[in-house]
Amino acid sequence: MAIDVDIWSDFVCPFCYIGKRNLQLAVDQTDGLERGDVRLRWHAFELDPNAPQESEGTVADSVAKKYGVDQQQAIASQEQIARAAEAVGLTFNWRTARPGNTFDAHRVFQLAEGDEQADRADEELKKAYFSDGKCLGDHEVLTDIAVNKIGLDREAVEEVLNSDKYADVVRDEENQAHQMGVNAVPHFVIGGKLALSGAQPPEMFAAALNRAA
Repeated sequence: MAIDVDIWSDFVCPFCYIGKRNLQLAVDQTDGLERGDVRLRWHAFELDPNAPQESEGTVADSVAKKYGVDQQQAIASQEQIARAAEAVGLTFNWRTARPGNTFDAHRVFQLAEGDEQADRADEELKKAYFSDGKCLGDHEVLTDIAVNKIGLDREAVEEVLNSDKYADVVRDEENQAHQMGVNAVPHFVIGGKLALSGAQPPEMFAAALNRAA
């Protein structure tokens, strides 16, 4: 039994990270289902397509500016998200996280997907941002992650970053999301029919997986 799960996600979206972990927990807790039975199919979505390659300030600064809240509210929201991440075994070091544009990270991800390294690439890129304080808009950082963490060929990675390769694929996936009415991520489509948005708890994913099965 195989169940396809299409996921629109961004590497700097904390709810995408938490939602992915909750989906994994749901698979582990569902009788008769193993992780190998669930095929994750990743699709690009940028939280902020207009973000500079590397944003100045902290995540809280970016949140305060984007949503028009004061600094204390922004800090409180990031601390709450960090606690939610910790509850499922993830680390969100929001104070050292370095925001930036993720378009090129999505293009490098396409290279990894073609090399059958999609799941590993998604995990390594998210970990680099949330746990390791890496800016995914920095080409040197992206190259290091792609080569030393994901295992991609350096020349192939540099070819992507020095061109517009895969740009049309990323844009097409983002446009598909917008045509579906998806304006926020994570967005999951389970078994081609059942849609869930946000970092749903494991029991919600489990119910959807059981229905799809």
